[in-house]
This record gives sequence, C-alpha cells and structure tokens, in this order.
Amino acid sequence: MDPELLERITARRADLDELEEQLTKQLAEVRAERDELAVAERVLERVSEQLADERASAALASRQVGGRAVMPIPHRTPDVEETILPPDYQRILAAVRQAAGPVMARQVDEDAGSGHQRAG
Repeated sequence: MDPELLERITARRADLDELEEQLTKQLAEVRAERDELAVAERVLERVSEQLADERASAALASRQVGGRAVMPIPHRTPDVEETILPPDYQRILAAVRQAAGPVMARQVDEDAGSGHQRAG
C-alpha cells in the first residue's frame, strides 16, 4: 500500500468525522429550535383564541341606554364575522341589503320583522 495515499485517506476520514460531529450538533440545535417554535405557535393560538373569546364576550355584554338594557354593536373589523352581531342586528342588515335603494328606519324595522313601530 502507498503510505502517502493511506495518510490522505486517514486525514480525509478525520475531516469527515469532524464535519459529521458539527452537523450532528447543528441538527440537534435546529430540531430543538423547531420544537420551541411549535410550542410558541400553540401558545400563540391559545392566547389568540382566548383574546377573541374575551373580545366577543365583552362586545355582547349589554349596556344601559335610556334606562333600558341594549346590546351594543360590536366594532366591526375585517376579521369579525357578522354572525357575532345580536340576531336583531343581523335581521336589520339583511333587510337593508334586500332593499332596492335607500330605506327609512320604519321600513327596515318592518322588513326585519321586529314588529316595533318607530316614528320617522
């Protein structure tokens, strides 16, 4: 056997062993960070759901207006569904959408089927 060739093979094997050790360490670090990110995502999802539930509950809490308990209209943002609105508000929105043009409050009230008569 050629001693010079054997020395080159041994040196290359040592280089590869060192590289394998570095890559194994890097892979372990990458996997650990990926696991931490997965946990962070789950925590973020839970916190986001809790905040959304709290906002929905706060939006649905009744208020006093003129001595009567009323449901406030939640602040609408693109990510808030219309279904979060109280049923009466949903009926009003449906009546306005069905109208062919501008409508008076009395007409919306009648179209929404609430049965209340208002002046105006």
